[in-house]
Amino acid sequence: MIRTAFDLFLPRRRDTATVFASPHSGRDYPEGFVVQSPLDRRVLRSSEDAFVDVLFGAAPDHGAPLLAARAPRAWVDLNRAADELDPALIEGVARGVLNPRVASGLGVIPRVVSGGRVIHPGKIPRAEAEARLAGAWHPYHQALQGLLQESRQLHGAALLIDCHSMPHEAISAHCTPGQGCPEVVLGDRHGSACSAAVMAGVEAAFVRAGFRVARNTPFAGAYVSHAYGRPSIGQHAVQVEIDRALYMDEARILPAPGFDMVRHRLAQVVADLTALGRRLGPGLSLAAE
Repeated sequence: MIRTAFDLFLPRRRDTATVFASPHSGRDYPEGFVVQSPLDRRVLRSSEDAFVDVLFGAAPDHGAPLLAARAPRAWVDLNRAADELDPALIEGVARGVLNPRVASGLGVIPRVVSGGRVIHPGKIPRAEAEARLAGAWHPYHQALQGLLQESRQLHGAALLIDCHSMPHEAISAHCTPGQGCPEVVLGDRHGSACSAAVMAGVEAAFVRAGFRVARNTPFAGAYVSHAYGRPSIGQHAVQVEIDRALYMDEARILPAPGFDMVRHRLAQVVADLTALGRRLGPGLSLAAE
């Protein structure tokens, strides 16, 4: 089992409605999990949003908390619902109508990593799956829910920036001649997880930092955006996907020479997003400046 489900980095003074979270950057792999897998550690890490917690590490310096998972995605996926259990992997789970994520092996306890490579040599006991949820999934989401509630209590609103990275090949089909590929994809579940005004403010922050930005294609947001994006009560959620090719060697899972520059640009984005959070008020719209 992992020792701690997450790290929580808090500012000295929390003065913004913005909350940053990184559910897929966890890299605390239980040794027994690695030993039993037919995949080596590097291949298991191919599902990670590696270093994303570091890229957004400036959040506390700008008055916002940063919640970073320690549990790795190959062990438990914190961006899935707790009941997305895969009967092809977990003993005792009844077969029913499967959603496409579970059917493809990407349930809350993943069966495969990127490229469809199988994580486990066989099925795992239901008790093991439940223990992973109890040890990592529930603590992480309790912490996230608590942070968002605090934002609403303190500021009358909350803005969740759910931080991820995407393989470069995932966006290669969305490149356009003369304009290149999107470097950042913002997902608000096509407007259901975030108000239009707040989404425009988030997009503007990335554009000001020089990133090419797309919305909702090919990533519109998954469980976290669906569960926590409730703009009708002033709680907004935006999923952020950053092209891994900008900052890391995807094959070796190591920072690339441009890592520090990307981190510097994202620190500017973080500053703008926390400033946006200071202008949020109750309801759907940005408070008057």
